[in-house]
Formats: sequence, C-alpha cells, structure tokens
Amino acid sequence: MVNLFFEDVDLINLDSKFLSSWLSNVCDEESKVLYEVNLIFCSDEYLLKMNIEYLQHDYYTDIISFDYCEDNKILGDLFISKDRVLDNSIEHNVSFDAEIQRVIVHGVLHLCGYKDKTDVEEILMRNKEDYYLSKIVSRETL
Repeated sequence: MVNLFFEDVDLINLDSKFLSSWLSNVCDEESKVLYEVNLIFCSDEYLLKMNIEYLQHDYYTDIISFDYCEDNKILGDLFISKDRVLDNSIEHNVSFDAEIQRVIVHGVLHLCGYKDKTDVEEILMRNKEDYYLSKIVSRETL
C-alpha cells in the first residue's frame, strides 16, 4: 500500500493505486513484499530541517528515506521535496512526472537495501532506477 501526504506544499496529482501496483512489482522483482510506504511531499525548507535534525546534513536534498522494514516487508516513510524535484526536472530536461517517479523508485530501492554512497553503488542504483522506470507505460501511448 502506498499512502500520499502533503506537508506545506500543494497537492500533486498522483495515482496512489498506480503507484501501489508499480512499486509492488518493483518489490516483487527484488524478492520483497510492499507492505506500506508513505510518500510525504514537502518543501525544500521542510526537508532541509529534517536533513539537519535527523542526518546532520546541512544541504538540500530531493528525498530522505526512513526504513522500518522487517524481514522482506517493505515499510517506510519517504519524505520528498517537491521543490527539489521540480528543479531537478528542469535541470535534467525531463517532465516533473518522470522526475517524481525516479525519486519515488529511488526511495523504494533504498528500502529494498540499495545504497548510493560509492561510485559503484550509485551506478547500480541508477541502473535499477532506469530499469524500473522503463516498465512504466507512458500515458501518452495509451
């Protein structure tokens, strides 16, 4: 199950049923079970405060993952900066929807146990992101 929450930002038009189905498939392929993931969308400033308080990192980020997984059950909170996602979509010349999907799957991959601190880990994470993003059928083709 995927739950959507919004803290100090306007609503984003996302389909929680689609996200639950897609992320459930991601977890299945990773030999995990999607139990519950909360997507909490917020502003840069909101996430910066969390980054400082919980991780002692004094910089903006697009996502912070809180992992409550047990055994193979994927359970966690993903705090996502709507501002950062928008800026990144412009910087990388992709749609906001494409960037938000990348950030969401990135967070779920963290919950599945993937890291991205080293160059090797980052390459694997990007490859996994690309793979799972390629499984989404573009709404324009429907």
